[in-house]
Amino acid sequence: MESSGNQNGQIPLMLIHGAWLSAGSWENYADYFSKRGFAVTAPEWPRKQGNVEEMREGAGASAGLGVQEIVDHYAQLIEALDQRPVLIGHSYGGLFVELLLDRGLGRAGVAMSPAPPKGILALPFSTLKSGAPALAHPSKWHGVVTLTPEEFTYAFVNTFSDDEAAAAYDRYAVPETGQIFYEAGFANFHLHPPTEVHFKNGDRAPLLIVGATADHTVPASLSKAQYKRYERSSARTDYLEFEGRPHFHMVASDWHEVAAAVDSWLDGVLDAPVAPTERATSER
Repeated sequence: MESSGNQNGQIPLMLIHGAWLSAGSWENYADYFSKRGFAVTAPEWPRKQGNVEEMREGAGASAGLGVQEIVDHYAQLIEALDQRPVLIGHSYGGLFVELLLDRGLGRAGVAMSPAPPKGILALPFSTLKSGAPALAHPSKWHGVVTLTPEEFTYAFVNTFSDDEAAAAYDRYAVPETGQIFYEAGFANFHLHPPTEVHFKNGDRAPLLIVGATADHTVPASLSKAQYKRYERSSARTDYLEFEGRPHFHMVASDWHEVAAAVDSWLDGVLDAPVAPTERATSER
């Protein structure tokens, strides 16, 4: 995805996309935050190149791609910047933001409907159904998984009209590595899986978790459960919840409302940081 450079002292802002999506899924946010004065980048996951059609044709390159390789990839990009960036991630990208902040990277982070890290035990049925194309077939765990249009609609755009859902699939959907679903799905059975976050870490940057009430893949209850796990950290952690949004709400007709709320939160964090012990919860 086309990105802007860091010029004139602009704060870098890195957008990290989720599974089964290209970096183009951030096109609305990239435009919005560029106009707000950030130096925006939206890098693809490692091993992914080109447009959606090219990624579909070259999907085999992602076989075996795991969480560690992806997070290391973004860590290298962050460390090459002149200053620490704001990180905004969606779905698995939200989990990656949490992992990167845990490493001490990033100036502030936003995790939108983040995939659950180790320690989140109760997964709703809709989450299991959304992940079933990858998890229900062990042969796909180390391969590549492609969603059908119907599977994509259920997991990502269940509130869209049929035409809107089909357009979103055509424009953004790409095959995905099955490895990350295997690693996240069985994280609680391993001592130190790649999805482990140190929830008590008080040295990380501020984190905002965003939940969406119509989300099938990461229901708002799951996003809020992650927020609650951070309660024993002295680092700032906030939560916002939006009614009626599906998992892929960044391309819904009302995407601007969520972007503006994230922007407002960033203003408070970047311009007037609060005390580390202060926490806030809001539902919209």
